[in-house]
Amino acid sequence: MLFNSFEFLVFLPIAFLLYWFVFRERKWQNLLVVVASYIFYGWWDWRFLFLIALTSFFSYASGLLLERYEGRRRWQQAVSAANIVLNLGILGTFKYYNFFVENLDALFGMMGYHLDWVTMDIILPVGISFYTFQALSYSIDVYQRKLPATHDIVEFFAYISFFPQLVAGPIERATNLLPQFQRNRQFDYAKAVDGLRQILWGLFKKIFIADNCAYTVNTFWDSYSDMNGLSLLVMGILFTFQIYCDFSGYSDMAIGTARLFGINLMRNFNFPYFSRTIPEFWRRWHISLMTWFRDYIYFPLGGSRCARWKIIRNTLIVFFVSGLWHGANWTFICWGLYHACLIAFFVLFGINTKSKDVVAKDRLLPSLKEFWQMAITFVLVIIGWIIFRAENMAQAYDFITRMFTTLFDDYHITAGRKHLIYGVLLLVVEWLQRDKQHALQFPGTGLFKYALTRYAIYAALVYIMFVYSGEVQTFIYFQF
Repeated sequence: MLFNSFEFLVFLPIAFLLYWFVFRERKWQNLLVVVASYIFYGWWDWRFLFLIALTSFFSYASGLLLERYEGRRRWQQAVSAANIVLNLGILGTFKYYNFFVENLDALFGMMGYHLDWVTMDIILPVGISFYTFQALSYSIDVYQRKLPATHDIVEFFAYISFFPQLVAGPIERATNLLPQFQRNRQFDYAKAVDGLRQILWGLFKKIFIADNCAYTVNTFWDSYSDMNGLSLLVMGILFTFQIYCDFSGYSDMAIGTARLFGINLMRNFNFPYFSRTIPEFWRRWHISLMTWFRDYIYFPLGGSRCARWKIIRNTLIVFFVSGLWHGANWTFICWGLYHACLIAFFVLFGINTKSKDVVAKDRLLPSLKEFWQMAITFVLVIIGWIIFRAENMAQAYDFITRMFTTLFDDYHITAGRKHLIYGVLLLVVEWLQRDKQHALQFPGTGLFKYALTRYAIYAALVYIMFVYSGEVQTFIYFQF
């Protein structure tokens, strides 16, 4: 079920009304969350429900076993390892089996050996990477004594399957989300209204920006060899807008929908295209995934509290895994390693990358230095997204090479000028709201203090979505 579908438009108010006006007790609300989430997820293919139920049950059971074997470290290690292997085994089978089989066969074929491997016609379950990592975080946190094991199986199943963030995140931690299902929740009108605003902004980014950009990118990408350098750059920029508005739009809708049910999800995007360095970009992009890798891979490897070469090693490992997490294709792996190399440059030369503050805070415009930092970072990000979008590395290399070698040969843009303007206007709006959680979080001063002004903006966004919407596209991150 898509957030931008008629089915969800019917599903959401029914779930909302039942949640607050029929099932008022916590235990019944949690049960409703599980049932609603399984309906939401099973809408694609009911067979996938067995996988998420299996992942949920074994992770729940692992928590109970870890509690039972408290003080017996070897038993706890065995339980934790078994749960990790099981969950990663399921993920690996469905997502990576054919990739590894084909690459092993190609590797041995280069040496004159043919391996009689059998590939499988496997359908990748929607969101399997997201809920698998969410399940793993629970068992790891219980093992590390960051939270106690839960004995209520309904609470735990609600934590794993909570429908707003089930198929494309944010990837929640048990320490944040599970306790919210363990306490009573009261309806908060102000929170719900702000949630609706965030849903509207997410829908606008998805329907108006992402889907329109996707149409142009999908139409012209395969004919890139017939385009000049400037047009190729425009295609790269359009995909940069597309993937951001597609994914952050989903996150906005997920966070806003969760707030309607009294649940707070972590922020997943913090205006990443205003980053001044690549390391800052990764503190602002897909925050839930990158903090997951930081806490469960980077820190255990030594993090930044070790020799410089080890920091670079740790960074390479994290971004290799990040690339592989995104999909079974060398383009994703090379995209991850590309960013790892960029970050390694900052580490190698000891460049300060700790910026977390709002860019040009309390100023309308950035300084010249900040502008160039953001511009250079944006170009580097575009190159990375071209690698990410390419069908294979040969195409990525040819695309980027043609783009730079013919950039100034012809100033005619083949396609995408209108959608490029849409993306630029989006950046202007987000720049003005860069100190907020989302772009429709208006201050209570000036014209925005009047309800008429705010509702006029909401109406304008709805009108634009209906009149200028692009062809409906599946969310990009559903494939991961």
